[in-house]
Amino acid sequence: MRAASLFLALLASACGRATTPGPALRCAAPLSSALSVQDRAAVEAVLTAQAAAWNRGDLEGYMQGYARSDALVFTSGSKVRTGFDETLASYRKKYGSDRSSMGSLTFTLQRVDPVGASGAVVLGRWDLQLASGPAGGVFSVVLERRAEGWRIIHDHTSADPVASAP
Repeated sequence: MRAASLFLALLASACGRATTPGPALRCAAPLSSALSVQDRAAVEAVLTAQAAAWNRGDLEGYMQGYARSDALVFTSGSKVRTGFDETLASYRKKYGSDRSSMGSLTFTLQRVDPVGASGAVVLGRWDLQLASGPAGGVFSVVLERRAEGWRIIHDHTSADPVASAP
């Protein structure tokens, strides 16, 4: 239910950004155009802590940025996974759970926007240095402010296309 409410808030937030009028979507009231300084810092801190945990080879620490919920949605590699446990299993299968197999991760944030009163959406880039070579791509994550702090409830990650040999 929370995820559905946050999705509707995300949809509604598009009203304030429309450049041309249209009858398909109308807003009852204007929404805030920016997160508070404290909320933006807290959202960015989640991703900073995730990268630091990853770079220590601490997959469980990395996963602390995600909501421990069966409603968590993680989309990557044309697959949709639901729930915290399935997301953790996917990461563990692909990257292992030690520093040597996980490599070095860097996030570059491009946008951090509010979603209603208790949400944020982040658009960014991820770059991973692995023993087998570099990998990277883009991501968008939706975070929700919870009792335990900001947590990712929806993650859509895409990898850069692999260059083909000439």
